[in-house]
Amino acid sequence: LFLDEVTEMPPDLQVKLLRVLETGTFNRVGSTETQRADVRVLGATNRVPELAVAEGKLREDLLYRLNVFPIRLPPLRERREDIALLAEHFLAEICKEEGKEKKFTKGAYERMNEYDWPGNVRELRNVVQRAFVMASGATINDEWLELQVGRSAPREKGAVLSVRIGTTLSEVERSLIFATLAHFDGHKERTAAALGVSLKTLYNRLKEYGADPTPSPKESRAA
Repeated sequence: LFLDEVTEMPPDLQVKLLRVLETGTFNRVGSTETQRADVRVLGATNRVPELAVAEGKLREDLLYRLNVFPIRLPPLRERREDIALLAEHFLAEICKEEGKEKKFTKGAYERMNEYDWPGNVRELRNVVQRAFVMASGATINDEWLELQVGRSAPREKGAVLSVRIGTTLSEVERSLIFATLAHFDGHKERTAAALGVSLKTLYNRLKEYGADPTPSPKESRAA
């Protein structure tokens, strides 16, 4: 029996679960007959269980009952070797469901591997599905990977911007924005993500500098 997000379980339900774990018995709703349960129980949570206990989200005695054999699954950003494998698995599933064959390009793999995936596997699955729908051809390149802006910026490998001592902070900011924009071929969403700012903030800065804040042709096609 797999119980997901056990720390979100209501307190009264935690009491009932604890009783089942301790006695191996339960009563069905509306019945007075005691039933015996012969199952293995797996519990999962995205919280730190001990902190959930301290916050009153999880009963301490229930934690002790469930924590017989703990397994820690690291976040996706700590096991980047799994990103491509999982992405290919999800894409293969979607291709089978839709009856179409599509493949990732090298740039798409690099883009996925550089992103921090704050939403972990669920976010990866959703990004792959959205990219499959958006890509018009048989290949999915990096421009179809709509990653979240402002949550965790991808770590792009690119050119280095040198700044002369004595340059004002506003001039440094302006140079950095335009250098990053050029690095991403005018793609403003990716530029904003790399700079760690919202798209609205980037547009406002470009207006201040007298630059065109409208989306690039690639962004317009993606929209």
